[in-house]
Amino acid sequence: MKCLVCKAEEMSESTSTYFTQVDNCYVIIENVPCFKCRQCGAVVYPMSVQETIDDILEKVRNIASKIFIMDYSKVA
Repeated sequence: MKCLVCKAEEMSESTSTYFTQVDNCYVIIENVPCFKCRQCGAVVYPMSVQETIDDILEKVRNIASKIFIMDYSKVA
C-alpha cells in the first residue's frame, strides 16, 4: 500500500490509538488495527475497521460521558 501523505511504498500492519470528539465527549480507542507508514508515520484504517469505529462512536453518543477510553480488540 502506498502512503497517502508522503507517497512512500512502505506501509506496514500495525495498531494505533484513535482519538476524536463526539458531541461533548472525548473518545479514545486503543489498539486499533491500521496500516502505518514507515517513513512519515501516517496512519490509514482499512474500511472494515473504519466501519467498526463508526459503529462504536454511534454507541458512545448514547452513553454520554466526558471521556470514554476502550480497547478495540475488546469491543470490535
